[in-house]
Amino acid sequence: MTRPRRAAVPAGAISAVEPKSLADEAGLRPGDQVLAVNGQSVRDPVDYRFQTTDNFVELEVVHDGELAMVEFEKPTDEPLGIEFEDDAFDGTRICNNKCFFCFLKGLPKGLRRPLYIKDDDYRLSFLHGNFVTLTNLSDDDWVRLEEQRLSPLHVSVHATDLELRRQLLGNRNAPDILEQLHRLADMRIEAHTQVVLCPGVNDGDALDQTVSDLLRQENVTSIGVVPVGSSLEGEQRISDEGMRAHSPLEAKRVVKQLRRWQRLARTERGSSVVFPSDEFYLTAEAQIPSTRRYDGFPQWENGIGMTRTLIDDWRKTRGKLREGRLHVSAASALIACGTLIAPTLQSLCEEAAALTGIDFTIVPIENSLFGSRVNVSGLIPGRDFLAALAAVDLPQHVFLPRASLDYFGAKFLDDLTPQELEVGLNRPVSFVYTLSELLELIVEGADQRGSGSRQPGANERSNGRSWTTPVVGQT
Repeated sequence: MTRPRRAAVPAGAISAVEPKSLADEAGLRPGDQVLAVNGQSVRDPVDYRFQTTDNFVELEVVHDGELAMVEFEKPTDEPLGIEFEDDAFDGTRICNNKCFFCFLKGLPKGLRRPLYIKDDDYRLSFLHGNFVTLTNLSDDDWVRLEEQRLSPLHVSVHATDLELRRQLLGNRNAPDILEQLHRLADMRIEAHTQVVLCPGVNDGDALDQTVSDLLRQENVTSIGVVPVGSSLEGEQRISDEGMRAHSPLEAKRVVKQLRRWQRLARTERGSSVVFPSDEFYLTAEAQIPSTRRYDGFPQWENGIGMTRTLIDDWRKTRGKLREGRLHVSAASALIACGTLIAPTLQSLCEEAAALTGIDFTIVPIENSLFGSRVNVSGLIPGRDFLAALAAVDLPQHVFLPRASLDYFGAKFLDDLTPQELEVGLNRPVSFVYTLSELLELIVEGADQRGSGSRQPGANERSNGRSWTTPVVGQT
């Protein structure tokens, strides 16, 4: 390392350095700051990635409190092995819309501060799959999008009719989303799109128009349709018609309506493209589509296809059990989950019980933080799990959904930790996604004469480490 010849500007703090990486060999450490790459300042990890692809890279850094230059000669595209504390060194872009259905409006007080941040940053969309509206882009942002070709982006559309979209966003200056998508197409940038469906507002004919318009955009690779989500408190405070939950009949109509568009898309494009969220299927008690209808699950983290992957996992595991490739001793197991998925889990566990002799207990957890209409497992606070399970005679094996924890597996939505939950229950707790993981832990517990519990680590099924809390709203 040598002293730099010029002053530097504040930039990205390093959170981790991969062992034996180029950065590690150069002596860089967590806490150091990257100020510039090849003489150009870096605004975020996107800039850093874009500027460090060459075979010669010069970093301007603050190392051990002193300015220094670090030079690397490497194969093109080989990473240096640096992770950053923040995804936007110059500050996260905040949403400039006032959507009446914004989940954040109904959040109870007292949750940790990051949950109340209305981010709408195209860089987070590129890095982690966050949905953004594209209503706050400057001319410089468009130049950067073209220069760095940040693809794919995840875009909240809600409606393609300009006036209706402006009404939904509460933004009279929102630009025409179809023109923006066409502009992205000219830059060869693909888009995964989202429609938050509000009953009586952007459903029916408006939904048909939106899907039709988006299917004509060749760079739109998926269209996810999800139900409006709000806590009871939010619904009581916000009087707009579209804030209520979909009834089972309405959910059936949405599924039927979108199936027509899926058939058309498969004829014209060879793939489904259009996807109702799992919540619509489960509310309507409709059949979950087959795996091949999900086109590789492009919006899995948006609650689209999770139920299918759960079912497919069980079917593969069922085959192993029947063929004698998996041996599980009889045991007792409790699964706590959201009320929406509970009937599906009950059905699968009845099959598993018949093949394994395991005595399964499914405990649907009512959400006291947001109200009963918020019924997915990923939004259940730790104290609701604790209160419900403290009143139950717990078996040896207790399982909770991994989705109820943050990316790092460190906290529930209300900051309760897995360790605090275990202390409160006086019982080891394991966090899993699938029944195959659950059975593996029961086997491990039998082999080790213990519980076979598993402490959660980083969320391998998440797009990135910025997902430090469950997704609680749609932009």
